[in-house]
Amino acid sequence: MRLYLLFLTLFFCSISFAQNSIKGVVTDENNQPIPGASIKVSGSNEGTTSDYDGSFVLVTKQAPPFSIDITAVGHASSSVNVESVSQKIQVKLSSEETKLNEIVVSASRAPERVLQSPVTIERMGIAQVKSTTAPTFYDGLENLKEVQFNTSSISFKTVNTRGFAAVGNTRFMQLVDGMDNSSPALNFVLGNLIGLSDIDVASVELLPGASSALYGANAFNGILFMNSKNPFTYQGISSYVKYGQTSQDVAGTNDYFDMGIRAATAFNKYFAVKANFNYMKATEWIADDRRSVTGGSIGHDGNQNYDGLNIYGDEVTTFINNVGQVSRTGYREKDLNDNKVNSVKADFSLHIRPWADDTEIMLQYKLGLGNTIYQGANRYALNDFFMSQTKIEIKGKNFFARAYQSSEDAGNSYDMRFAGWNVQRAAKSDTNWFTDYATSFQLSSAVLGLNADQAANYARSFADTNVSPGLNLVPNTDPTNPSAPRNARFEPGTPEFTSALNAVKSNPDFTQGAKFTDRSKIYHSDVNYNFKDLIKFAEIQVGGSARQYEMNSNGSIFTDYDGPIRYNEYGVYTQGSKLFMEDRLKVVASVRYDKSQNFDGNVSPRVSFVYSAGAQKNHNFRASYQTGFRNPTTQDQYIGLDLGPFALIGSAPENLVRYSEIRNVSAAGQAAGAAATVPMNGTNAYNNSYTLTSVQAFGAALSANPSDVAGAAALLKSANVRLVRPEEVKAYELGYRAVINNDLSVDLNGYYNQYNHFLNTSRVAGVYYGDVNTAINLSDPLSPVYALARSDRRIYQVYSNTSADVASLGFGVGLSKKVYKNFELGANYNYSQLDFDQSQDPGFVTGFNTPKHRVKASLGNTRLFKNFGFNTNVRWNSEYLWQSSFADGMIPSTTVVDAQINYAVPTCKLLFKVGATNIGGKDYIQVIGAGSIGQQWFASLTINP
Repeated sequence: MRLYLLFLTLFFCSISFAQNSIKGVVTDENNQPIPGASIKVSGSNEGTTSDYDGSFVLVTKQAPPFSIDITAVGHASSSVNVESVSQKIQVKLSSEETKLNEIVVSASRAPERVLQSPVTIERMGIAQVKSTTAPTFYDGLENLKEVQFNTSSISFKTVNTRGFAAVGNTRFMQLVDGMDNSSPALNFVLGNLIGLSDIDVASVELLPGASSALYGANAFNGILFMNSKNPFTYQGISSYVKYGQTSQDVAGTNDYFDMGIRAATAFNKYFAVKANFNYMKATEWIADDRRSVTGGSIGHDGNQNYDGLNIYGDEVTTFINNVGQVSRTGYREKDLNDNKVNSVKADFSLHIRPWADDTEIMLQYKLGLGNTIYQGANRYALNDFFMSQTKIEIKGKNFFARAYQSSEDAGNSYDMRFAGWNVQRAAKSDTNWFTDYATSFQLSSAVLGLNADQAANYARSFADTNVSPGLNLVPNTDPTNPSAPRNARFEPGTPEFTSALNAVKSNPDFTQGAKFTDRSKIYHSDVNYNFKDLIKFAEIQVGGSARQYEMNSNGSIFTDYDGPIRYNEYGVYTQGSKLFMEDRLKVVASVRYDKSQNFDGNVSPRVSFVYSAGAQKNHNFRASYQTGFRNPTTQDQYIGLDLGPFALIGSAPENLVRYSEIRNVSAAGQAAGAAATVPMNGTNAYNNSYTLTSVQAFGAALSANPSDVAGAAALLKSANVRLVRPEEVKAYELGYRAVINNDLSVDLNGYYNQYNHFLNTSRVAGVYYGDVNTAINLSDPLSPVYALARSDRRIYQVYSNTSADVASLGFGVGLSKKVYKNFELGANYNYSQLDFDQSQDPGFVTGFNTPKHRVKASLGNTRLFKNFGFNTNVRWNSEYLWQSSFADGMIPSTTVVDAQINYAVPTCKLLFKVGATNIGGKDYIQVIGAGSIGQQWFASLTINP
């Protein structure tokens, strides 16, 4: 920290100015200042922005006369001639509804108006960042049309557009300054961990829907672009500080703190530098859902096989004769981590314009580290998690080329389910615990005369307190008596518990510990060239990308126990666009070819039509056909993770034999002639297994009628899992955008998506002996049917594609209008529907995880009176089914109200802001198994140059 502050001090002291400084002020037609207006020298990249009082200082090497262009969101643009350096520029901009006239780049990789974009697009600019009702701009994305959030932690939120999303959303791509900030190991975005801060956001663009024709694999259901401020344009020192509190039923009321600083300067027209630093800390939305995964009542009192959703260790269970199925006691999630969240983000960049024109070279380094919680198959405490990106890029008027590396280090991260298991095993082994339970149950019934419920509760108390071997029917845990048995369960908060948990968190062996190791990397490069200055009949672009994945988990996540696993992929594309019918009809067509090392090549075409009607071309109709594809992730291909009750095995052909384990055969199986132990690997999971649903049906039938083995066996269905391949989507979209009477914005869209080879996971049961692909022979004592009856089987989660038809459809309506003076009212509605016949693939889990109905509305006024503004947002969604490898369940319908007020002090360059989220609402959830989201209020002070 001291070195960083020293660097900033030296950095700030080096600020120098060019020769000519042009001063001025920008106001609206009511003489109110317009902050954040863009002022640029015509035909040049030299520019600046206006302060909160509308004033600006434009530094340029150009000598008058020249002209400057002034633009601001919500106002018509203007140009002014500068005749002398001493001239005081006064610009008055007229109000105009320009939300749909803003310029975007992402939809076609070329500048165009939002109004004429060939696909649906949403945008957030500097003005929207200032007026957001959320604590950060990234949180504020939830108020955009088409966006749904999945919140795993107060600092880990992921974007979902058009369905099929989990906490780790591998179907959605997020680019920060052109870099994919997905996790190199698991290939999904970690929220804003290594993103941008509020004071460095220049613009955010969101493309919901398939975008693979331009952006390749994983731009499947949407892509988010976050662009930072260029130091040539946005100079000076900016900072902010936020303080607030969070309130949740489980966690109570806790402090929230966030601060950041940005420094940027252009030494001259050739060199500029920028640095950012951000720090945030808060208390987690604590997950404490105690519903029983195994059914029955909540708690072990009355339900001896209780498995609480956010209780870990109670998944360890066994069947005890004359008692039934019994689980260990376990620990609540809130006791297995400190529930503190912190985040540090920093980035440094050098910008060079070697010829003082639009060609720019950028060297950039970004890092993010901190603590948060991620939910996948289990719940993971990401402690001291670190991710960095290093980039070199050169871009000009018609081209760019960039190369970057993404690296991550899991730090002291650990799996909380394994932490619960192994902390309790440190006190007493599973064998000893269940033995003590069974013995105590039988003796307490016979000797003490307890009924079944009383005996069960007594047996649990005894097994949790008595030290094996030996048995005392009246446990003695008096700490003052050295001869008393040591407590065999470490109670949370005790030194024994803390010591055991620390030991488990630092041990990467999942049989004893919970720590996972990850130092994976991504190496990526891409290029693009636009021939518009060389080819006149149409605008033609070509480009391509190449990427290498390097998995390095030392065998703790992937099967890379003998060294890092690497594989490559690349893609090339071209796009052409042309105007017809007096520039009213725009046709855009593109095609991309991608090839991954492990799969066949994939072709992704796209074609779209935009027709602009009306005298001012303000009525725009569009139609598009797009395709998308998604390569199986590194996890889909190379994971090899023993999660206890089941194991995850990736589908790459070489991975099937890379994952192996030794399993113990039951005494009954050994008596029938099986070996005491058997080796099991991925081949057993993919080629010699039954579907888990049929195994469960077999078990239920056999339990109901133990003598009818043949009848139960008839229910079994071999899995025959095919190896995974890329999934594809064909997307059809219609839309209409318009600006009516200069104050009403209308945005309509509808889509239909058809998915082929939809990627999914399945649970299967691999047998220890016998062949599931041959006819059942009940006379064979080593038949796979008997292996299942003796529980000589292993549950695996495997990765494959469904052959079933999967489709989704939806539509959206967005309206925005100035209703009175400067009051702006906005509203939008989205409908989403899954189209899938479960009977085609009974075991397939779609994980659509999207409400059918969503409504959002806003009311705000950026200039309610002088220097004062406010904004409010309300969101509502209908209930929907959540499906994931961690847990399934219904997400209730929710209404959330957020609001903020802000006051500017232009003379001091200050902006005060007070806001609150979930005002007056109850705690609500967005993810089954994650913490409920409570209320949050915050007050911030921002200083801008």
